[in-house]
Amino acid sequence: MTASDGVRLSVRVTGAEDGPTIVLVHGYPDNGSMWDGVAAELAPRHRVVVYDVRGAGRSDKPSGRRSYRLDQLADDLRAVLDEVAPTGRVHLLAHDWGSIQTWHAVTGDALRGRLASYTSVSGPSLDHAGAWFRAQVAKPTPRRLRHALGQGLHSWYIGFFQLPLLPQLLWRTGAMRAIIRRMEPAEAAPETADGVHGLNLYRANMLPRLSRPAPRAADIPVQVLAPTGDAFVTTPLQTEISRWVPDLRVRRITGSHWVVRSRPKVIADAAAELVDHVEGGEETRALKRARVSGSDSRGRFANKLVVITGAGSGIGRATALAFADEGADVVITDINANAAAETAKLLLDKGVAVGEYTVDSSDGEAVERFAELVRAEFGVPDIVVNNAGIGMSGSFLDTSEKDWEKVIDVNLWGVIHGCRAFAAQMVERAEGGQIVNLASAAAYLPSKILSAYATTKSAVLTLSVCLRAELAAEGIGVTAICPGIVKTNITDTTRFVGVDAEEQRRRQRASSKLYARRGFGPEKVARDILKAAERNTAIAPSTPEAKAALVLSRLTPGLLRAAAKLDVTP
Repeated sequence: MTASDGVRLSVRVTGAEDGPTIVLVHGYPDNGSMWDGVAAELAPRHRVVVYDVRGAGRSDKPSGRRSYRLDQLADDLRAVLDEVAPTGRVHLLAHDWGSIQTWHAVTGDALRGRLASYTSVSGPSLDHAGAWFRAQVAKPTPRRLRHALGQGLHSWYIGFFQLPLLPQLLWRTGAMRAIIRRMEPAEAAPETADGVHGLNLYRANMLPRLSRPAPRAADIPVQVLAPTGDAFVTTPLQTEISRWVPDLRVRRITGSHWVVRSRPKVIADAAAELVDHVEGGEETRALKRARVSGSDSRGRFANKLVVITGAGSGIGRATALAFADEGADVVITDINANAAAETAKLLLDKGVAVGEYTVDSSDGEAVERFAELVRAEFGVPDIVVNNAGIGMSGSFLDTSEKDWEKVIDVNLWGVIHGCRAFAAQMVERAEGGQIVNLASAAAYLPSKILSAYATTKSAVLTLSVCLRAELAAEGIGVTAICPGIVKTNITDTTRFVGVDAEEQRRRQRASSKLYARRGFGPEKVARDILKAAERNTAIAPSTPEAKAALVLSRLTPGLLRAAAKLDVTP
């Protein structure tokens, strides 16, 4: 097709002819092929339009800066829409310089009434960016100055691209391609011609727009996808725009600048969620959570999905109710169906969306099936609390192999199964999350009567710390909660090894009385769990004795080992 100034643009239309039309606009130094993975994901339900912007791919490559000004680029988008969708409204998805030119069109008047939604990735409006920089300097605070300096350092290449000859030389010798591949392995080797001609985008627009910004408002729903590892565009520059975008959603996704190539399904799914909602579908939990203006004020976990195992009683039930009070939707499991049903009823009485399942956490296949059911019915959880556990007390020599297998299966394997099933989903979603594993003060407080129980809880603590390091790059936090003596019904079911049935019942009653006198209820542990999940705390002891023991385990471990030799049999 031919643009208003005679430049010919290469346009490709694929996908479902009867689906909503979504136009994909690429950035620099790319061409339309950058969208191949995303287009393939969108095509089954959407009519997908991809075009090579002027200067790139199979489109004409005019010389001179005037041909690359934002007004002309916005007019190119209008011409494409006139050709492929002369009636009705279309949705936009753009990246990098594609986003910059699309912002100019979205906030202008030429396409008013023809656009339905806009999803932007790694590219701000230059007018918004110029006004943002001025605001950071006009009313400086340490945070604002830090953000401005950070973006300035990320934008080093803009000044370099203004230089004569040298940028072209680096492109023609292949040096620039090598630099980009080294900085961004996910980016395919760009074409030299695209890199050379695209320099005019910077030279024609950057200095005039950033030095004399004239920010305009957008009147359609806008979603900003901000990659957490973007080497060129910082999150504040992209997302602090609510003054110009009344209907704004911001989603931080794990990835680099060219996340469009490395995680096409993530980009396609996020864009499709907004398209489906604008076309009349239900607003997803993720879109509600991403909303900046008019956000839900039900609580600090509003629109979060929380999964809690062993939620039929005790700490698990208290945690479920606490998250519900703070606006979360809660999915619970317990091996005891009646106990799970009681917790579910309490949650429903609070008006909370709830899922209730009977799951044996020690059964890996059952947990995997449960995780898939949760994803299918509710979506990927934001927080997973691996709480299910059992108590076991007695000497090492009295603990049978069967006893060891039981306590390891529930207390350790149950946590492992939950982490494996849900961490994989969180990584695939690429929007972070939090995993909370219930360990115990016994993990670092030696006891001669808790060898089996303490071993499993020490393993949970170590697993949590290791997993935290592994998943940090994915934006997923991992927390180990370490309660001490808490008044729950675990003492009623604790297995005391090496004694007959009558002595076991006596010890259970004695332990229950001891824990009851302690007076520290599960609600207080739940409070600490919510706080730790919100702050992404690595190790969170709960109860005063658990906190004191953690300090002593680091400062005077010999004292704790000596105390462990004392007779504590109930």
